[in-house]
Amino acid sequence: MTDVGMKPVSQERPAPAAGHDGRPLEPSVLRLPHDHPQRILLNDEVHARPPERLKAPSRVTYLALFANATQRSDAWQRLTALARDFGATQPGSDAAHFSADFGTFRLKSERHTEFIRFKIIQPGLGEDGETNPFAHPAVAAAPAQWLAGLPGELLVATHATILPSTDWPPDSSTLTRYFPTADALIGASIAGGAGGAFTDLRIRADGFGRLLVFDRGMTPGQTGRALQRLLEMDTYRMMALLALPVARALMPALSASQQELSSITTAMVHAGEADDRELLERLTKLSAQIESRQSETQFRFGASASYYDLVQRRIHELREERIEGMQTFREFTERRLAPAMSTCRSVTARQEALSAGVARATELLSTRVELSSERQSHALLASMNRRAHMQLRLQETVEGLSVAAITYYIVGLVGHAAEGLDAGGVHVNPALAMGLAIPVVVILVALGVRRIRQKVTGSDAER
Repeated sequence: MTDVGMKPVSQERPAPAAGHDGRPLEPSVLRLPHDHPQRILLNDEVHARPPERLKAPSRVTYLALFANATQRSDAWQRLTALARDFGATQPGSDAAHFSADFGTFRLKSERHTEFIRFKIIQPGLGEDGETNPFAHPAVAAAPAQWLAGLPGELLVATHATILPSTDWPPDSSTLTRYFPTADALIGASIAGGAGGAFTDLRIRADGFGRLLVFDRGMTPGQTGRALQRLLEMDTYRMMALLALPVARALMPALSASQQELSSITTAMVHAGEADDRELLERLTKLSAQIESRQSETQFRFGASASYYDLVQRRIHELREERIEGMQTFREFTERRLAPAMSTCRSVTARQEALSAGVARATELLSTRVELSSERQSHALLASMNRRAHMQLRLQETVEGLSVAAITYYIVGLVGHAAEGLDAGGVHVNPALAMGLAIPVVVILVALGVRRIRQKVTGSDAER
């Protein structure tokens, strides 16, 4: 995984095309469409991070530091300051690759998505190199203070030595001198038989691992590419394994979540309507926990799969051939790294299956809650309908009583009026007047009350 946004190698337009007579066309004759904004950058991507050309014998110290964006930027600034102090070419601030001669050593650095790596190169073997090619590692030529101040966390540190080879395969006693743990030695003929490589992938007391490369006729370019593939294979192996502790830490939580989901789904079989909302709350909480874990680990697991794919590509590019009685790089990777990656894939699959199971249970329980709510709403509407019907009957009863009461008071007024007229000399029988007024008043009052009710109900209907 590498940063794509790097500084282009060249901004120059390619040479003009030739005409039918073989002579270059003049710019005034040949007119090309406008360049895509990313044309030069995308074209130069295939030339990014070229391997160093190496000759045997040589010593190389390789460091890979796991670092965030701020730390990678700080490391690049320290590299720029080091190049300035040594009078070497300084890297661009937006560059992802840098290589320069520092006099006593050559330094190469690359920025990646999650890490930054440095390669310190020295020709020859140094003093006593014939006896012990790892006695004077290339890192000794770099300033110790600069090295100690590099930001980030050291993930890979390897001393590599490139030796010329005439006898093949090398004598076992020779390899034992360099790698005491001969039983754990990994090695193979590489580059189609033009070279060989050996390592035990052990971190020694000085904090470094060891890699021994034999040149059996490789060109400098082949040697550089072979060493780069070997070092990248180790780096990507470590980056891929960063997901393994995450996967192991997730297993207890996934088991607990699966038990909780099983408990909820079992309870759903016999739960009543009163229990549905409580179960739905438990499911919602469980779903939130699962989604939180997935969002926290999704990048790490995805990156691990990508790094594992890069490891396999680098092994394939080595074109290794077996040395009798020794593990090849592919065999070691398949035995040790592949199971770890299978664990990560298994945990990822468990998370996805658990999330899908919670989603199905939530959907089912939500449907049950909705049906229960609809039944309750239907019962409530029916109750309200009955209540409204009763209120209507009561209203009609009250209206009848109102008509009787109003009639009683009006007829009483008619009787008082008739008594007054009789006392004033107008012969009127009060009792007869009241009796004749009753049917008329009843009819008029009933019509009035009905009209008022029609106006009120009509206004409510309009609203």
